[in-house]
Amino acid sequence: MPDVLNPSEESPDTAPQESGSAAPVAGVRKRPKPGERRVQILQALASMLEQPGGERITTAALAARLDVSEAALYRHFASKAQMFEGLIEFIEQTVFTLINQIVEREQAAADGAVDTGVRQATKVVAMLMQFAEKNPGMARVMVGDALVFENDRLQQRMNQFFDKIESTLKQCLRDGASASASATPTVDAQVRASALAAFVAGRLQRFARSGYKRLPSEHLDAAMRLLLG
Repeated sequence: MPDVLNPSEESPDTAPQESGSAAPVAGVRKRPKPGERRVQILQALASMLEQPGGERITTAALAARLDVSEAALYRHFASKAQMFEGLIEFIEQTVFTLINQIVEREQAAADGAVDTGVRQATKVVAMLMQFAEKNPGMARVMVGDALVFENDRLQQRMNQFFDKIESTLKQCLRDGASASASATPTVDAQVRASALAAFVAGRLQRFARSGYKRLPSEHLDAAMRLLLG
């Protein structure tokens, strides 16, 4: 999954892409290239997760979506949990690649500005909202709705993902606060980062549970001013 990514901050719409190959000859079933079937399986799973209020996805339904046997799925993944781990790996690699781009660019343009950390944190939050909006199936994975009744380790991994997001936001805000007059920059950064991480998780959960009607980016600028003002 990650080997087909080419994420960029300007385009957080980084859903898994199939390799661009020529259409098969009519009546001949083309044999997928090595690794291509894995990508197709994960694409199908992500697409099924985009159905609002969708029921728990079974391997039988996933196989039917791809017009293959369940046995064919297990030739590429040892279990359904491993398929979800493929989606989580995609989320992790894409999001943290984009975060690194944001931080590097903002630091290069900082020029000693006191509000550098706030700008970084604001852009990180905005990127997470955009990623979820353009990849709604992934949003369900991020907030755990798609992981109910699945292996516990999947939810634990997403918990760790949000812990890392919070730590990243804390680092951004702490670095930016070092030039400010705050007497407790580390404590202030921790409190703000915790609030921002909870805000992101809440917005994504609302998005998923509203059937993708309540966009995470709704009134985002105003909300960020309240949280970081």
